[in-house]
Amino acid sequence: MGRILAIDYGQKRTGIAVSDSLQIIAGGLTTVQTSELLNFLIDYMKKEEVERIVVGHPVQTNGEDSENMKRIVPFVNRIKKLYPNIPIDYFDERFTSVLAHRAMIDSGISKKARQNKSLVDKISATIILEEWMMQRKALSERP
Repeated sequence: MGRILAIDYGQKRTGIAVSDSLQIIAGGLTTVQTSELLNFLIDYMKKEEVERIVVGHPVQTNGEDSENMKRIVPFVNRIKKLYPNIPIDYFDERFTSVLAHRAMIDSGISKKARQNKSLVDKISATIILEEWMMQRKALSERP
């Protein structure tokens, strides 16, 4: 079984999270400069088997796509061309940054460390993956 990779795509930086090979636990992997994202993914996928990719879908509170979707869609299309056999899901990422900050506060991370945007991006990607995995599990357990 391959890993599930989650992407919290940002204009400058992108947070990345992955599941374990049994697809039970989500963990933050890293944050990369968005300009280097494609190269990072190509290198990573040479070393690790990735079964599925989950991309954060930035949605405004009114339900419409945010401005960042204009950058995400072309990027996802490039991934689809490179890896046509790997399914890609979009997952609503509303409030993940807020949840990431809350998780950092709850875990006792210092105020200075909480200002590290790279850490926020990585935690946001982890939240996207955790929530996607929980939703998938809930749907598979339906009668």
